[in-house]
Amino acid sequence: MRGSVYYQATQLVKTIFIEGAKKEERINPNSENYKCIASYSTMETYRQVWENFFNYLLEHWNMKNCELITEEQVAAYFEYKIEYYPSMSYSKKINSALGKLEDALSKYSKEKYQHTDNEPIVYDFKIRQNILDNAREHNLIAKNYANRTYKDAKKIIKNLSQEDFKIAATIQLEGGARLEGVGLIKKNQLKGMKIEKITGKVVGLIETKEKGGKVGDILVKPFTYSDLVDYIEDSGKDYFKINKQKYSNDIKETCLKLGIVPKGSHGFRWTFAQNRVRAYQDNGYTYEQAIQGVSWEMKHFRASITEHYLGS
Repeated sequence: MRGSVYYQATQLVKTIFIEGAKKEERINPNSENYKCIASYSTMETYRQVWENFFNYLLEHWNMKNCELITEEQVAAYFEYKIEYYPSMSYSKKINSALGKLEDALSKYSKEKYQHTDNEPIVYDFKIRQNILDNAREHNLIAKNYANRTYKDAKKIIKNLSQEDFKIAATIQLEGGARLEGVGLIKKNQLKGMKIEKITGKVVGLIETKEKGGKVGDILVKPFTYSDLVDYIEDSGKDYFKINKQKYSNDIKETCLKLGIVPKGSHGFRWTFAQNRVRAYQDNGYTYEQAIQGVSWEMKHFRASITEHYLGS
């Protein structure tokens, strides 16, 4: 499908929105109104999510055609939203909207190819429910907005049960990496030391590839970089790898033992954002320059993303 994000969303709305359609029609597989949306307010709510998703795909995946959406991209988008510790109601809205997007795309494809020799595209976005269930289980969803910054992140890291977990958490805290960025680090991702321009200090560079294939450097303190290099060499392997589930569980259990509210591994990333904005400003950068710079370091584009991490 060609056209802007908003045009494509409009075409899908036209496909699935049937104002006033009766419930018995909407749940009847034999009805032409099966799985359609009858409420204008519900449609507008879903449309907003679709447009946000399509903009995300354009920004992070350079995808301009919503017909090409895959399960992988649905998962990446939902996990991306979970990063910001969304409320339960908002998480459910995203889940429902993505489910209805699957229906809209399926119907659009069926209508598009019904008089051709081509088979309609089969869409399957069930992974969205798995992500929501997992987020609930691991306390990644808030009853309402909450700041996920750790006030004593170093204390948590010091008390983690395994050395590799301590290294991973420190990289997240100092470099702002996502969990996927520290889950597996290969030896060829270690880029040595340099003087970074913001603070003028020596840092170690770790190249990571995260959501949407974004590649960029994580900057960590020399001691942390050396610990990582030593750990890899001592392991006899050419990579650093952690069990992400055990890592998340250890953070939670450690926080509970210390009397700290668990906020997941992403809490280290939140703490990084606040510390890094402060570092920019302490070195003569304006607030606007700071939030834009930190946004780029965290593999985002828009400066406004960083402000989410600064909220109270």
